[in-house]
Amino acid sequence: MKIGIISDTHGDRRAWREALEGPFQGASYILHAGDLLYHGPRNPMPEEYDPAGLADDMNACPCPLLVARGNCDSEVDQLALDWPIQAPYALLALPVITILVGHGHGLTEKAMVRLGSRYGAALFVCGHTHIPLIKQEDQVMLLNPGSAALPKGTTGVPPRRTVAVIEDTRLVIVDLAEGQVVARDALPWQPGQP
Repeated sequence: MKIGIISDTHGDRRAWREALEGPFQGASYILHAGDLLYHGPRNPMPEEYDPAGLADDMNACPCPLLVARGNCDSEVDQLALDWPIQAPYALLALPVITILVGHGHGLTEKAMVRLGSRYGAALFVCGHTHIPLIKQEDQVMLLNPGSAALPKGTTGVPPRRTVAVIEDTRLVIVDLAEGQVVARDALPWQPGQP
């Protein structure tokens, strides 16, 4: 099974298409950690800003799209989308892993771990910072796929437009422009699972 994970598309139609035609090809599910259509007042305008076109492309998604509302997502955005986007969290419970998705704004890493544990999730997916992250904390792995449209870097690490993919037992973060894996880890299987 393959799961595509994306966040912070901010109306960038190109970012969605590159993910769908590249690393997400053949995905059984796509998880979006919020900030789908609007670029936000503090963000620059994405190069390929086309929120109406992006909404059309997301409506045509070939597999189930599960979305957690981001701080830039509104009720007006929901009117353009056929997938529900107003829930603050999305939960994907599979036989081998449970994944909780939330945008992450207003939450510390410790709060995400506590929330993930409460729902029995081995993986908590967040967005908001636009910086990719894979980090194991207690029994919950935190994953931020970064931003597919408006990346931010950290000291010594240049910004890259990134998404994440779960396939088999692997979790990878992929640079959309280069197709290179920029981070990887083993998938955190649930206790008692294969």
